[in-house]
Amino acid sequence: MPSKEPPRRRVPGPARPRNPAGGSGRPRPATRPEARRPRRPAAGKRRGGSAQSIRLGSPRPRLRLISLCLTLVMLAFVVRLLQVQAVDASTYAAKAEKNRYLEYTIAAERGEITDRSGIALATSVDAHDITADPKLFTPEDSKAPDAPQQAAALLAPILGKEEAELAKKLSTPKSRYTVLARRQTPQVWKQIKDLKSVFAEKAAEDKVNGGPGANVLAGVLQEPTTRRVYPNGDLAAGILGFVNAEGKGGGGLEAQLNKQLRGEDGKIRYAQAGGRPVPTAGSTEIPAVAGTDVELTIDRDIQWAAQRAIADQVKESDADRGYVIVQNTKTGEVLAMANAPGYDPNDLARSNSAALGNAALQDVYEPGSTSKVMSMAAVLEEGAATPGTHVTVPNRLHRGDRLFRDDIDHPTWYLTLNGVLAKSSNIGTILATGQLGKTQAEANKVLYSYLRKFGLGSTTGLDYPGESPGIVAKPQDWSTSQQYTIPFGQGLSLNAMQAASVYSTIANGGVRVEPTLVRGTKDAGGRYEASEAPERTRVVSEKTAKTLATMLESVVDDREGTGTKAHIQGYRVAGKTGTANRVDPVRGVYKGYTASFAGFAPADDPQVTVYCAIQNPTKGSYFGGQICGPIYKKVMEFALKTLQTPPSGSDPARLPVSFKPGE
Repeated sequence: MPSKEPPRRRVPGPARPRNPAGGSGRPRPATRPEARRPRRPAAGKRRGGSAQSIRLGSPRPRLRLISLCLTLVMLAFVVRLLQVQAVDASTYAAKAEKNRYLEYTIAAERGEITDRSGIALATSVDAHDITADPKLFTPEDSKAPDAPQQAAALLAPILGKEEAELAKKLSTPKSRYTVLARRQTPQVWKQIKDLKSVFAEKAAEDKVNGGPGANVLAGVLQEPTTRRVYPNGDLAAGILGFVNAEGKGGGGLEAQLNKQLRGEDGKIRYAQAGGRPVPTAGSTEIPAVAGTDVELTIDRDIQWAAQRAIADQVKESDADRGYVIVQNTKTGEVLAMANAPGYDPNDLARSNSAALGNAALQDVYEPGSTSKVMSMAAVLEEGAATPGTHVTVPNRLHRGDRLFRDDIDHPTWYLTLNGVLAKSSNIGTILATGQLGKTQAEANKVLYSYLRKFGLGSTTGLDYPGESPGIVAKPQDWSTSQQYTIPFGQGLSLNAMQAASVYSTIANGGVRVEPTLVRGTKDAGGRYEASEAPERTRVVSEKTAKTLATMLESVVDDREGTGTKAHIQGYRVAGKTGTANRVDPVRGVYKGYTASFAGFAPADDPQVTVYCAIQNPTKGSYFGGQICGPIYKKVMEFALKTLQTPPSGSDPARLPVSFKPGE
């Protein structure tokens, strides 16, 4: 028997993997999960104490992304460049041109207004419009955060403007132009220019020292223009009017003749940088054309005498206002047109607004007895009576719904028609005009036709701004009382120029000549052109006019006349007084009086008409003969001497004023 051998002991060792195929050879890798290769530890971690290596990603994707972004940016630049230089080139060029170039108006020199002798009544002097470029006051351009406020504080006391107003104008950077003040004197611009120089020097020093070089006045500029001045102050201000802040006529002849006086403005265009002209960039200029000079019919000396006389009397009588007209009886030229109170067109800010305008043409009022000359002209022209016709004048006269009286109580007067005018009898005038027709209605129509022929109810022909035509109702519209009041000057209205024209018509032999204020014009080339001859209209015959002139002498020359204070030594004077109830313009009721006097001289060869009226005298007398007669005398004497009119060569006719009953 075989002997049994003891089993061998296994020595521990590495286990060999089995071959699943059953064959021998190189063992296959294990496929069991627990036999998988362990994961690579994350970067930076250690396993078994050894460092793990870092593996870098590929840079190519990043480079592609950066290249794409750069391509898109460059493409955007190219598209924008094409748009600016090709598609919208003209638009951007225009904007650049607009910002680079400045354009402003060159104001034309306004034409002068002179009196008939060529003495300046209104003229123009050099001035400056103070302007600014608001863009130069932005923090970027001025280098100061509050440049508008600083500049406004510096300019306000010089320009006489509010700081807030100036700062607001300077704080509009979208605008390249604004006007700070118009028509400033050269002295004002010199002050500003000196300030600009000081700030410019400080800015230059500051910049050298490393500072921002702020200059808050760099954007303040100026434009040359002219300023209207009136060398004689308030003389003839009512006629001349004034020029407003915009350089346009604001009243009177300045407004009426604005188109001729203003001329044609020019333009200048220049390149600028920082508010300063660039000399090498060139400029274009359309020169201004000066306005036309206007020569008036006014005589400065006579105007002065009339203005002083009426101003003194208005003050002495404590009246509302007054006017004086002086007219050449043959040509219709107005030698003076004075108003009181007046105003100084050089200083409108201190003027009374109620005094602006020309009251001699714009006020309408009931004339009173100076209107009786038209009634007498109608009676004489129609052959209803003669200067010697007897008129018995009772103390009271009942007509229609009223009891009429004269200005004073009196016994029955036995007057001639000449005496009715000399004593200014209302009752006598009613009786005389009643003879103009078979009925009162017919008489009214005849009288109305003469009132219209003398110019009432129509403008004078001066075409003056705001002139009133007066008020004269048609005869069929006259009330019961108007039928009898209109003949002696109540119930109708006119202005002072119309009243003067009535007397000039009688003085001119019954021919009405439209009044004129403009004698001629002179254009920029110096060519003088006389004004057109005024329209002439016959109103009454020469015989009637001469007869009426003789009757008007009785008012001044006869001791029973109402106008003896108007007598002038050496000259025959024809005139008529007026004292009318006045309509209060505020309440629309009769309150106070209108005192007046109208006449011409020499009566034997009429040259000059003078008319005076004073509204609402409240101190002293209110009768026309008492307060306007002396004014007439002063102004007429001065005018006759100024015009070198020779004295009368004969004595007045002295027509009878009264008659004895039974003769």
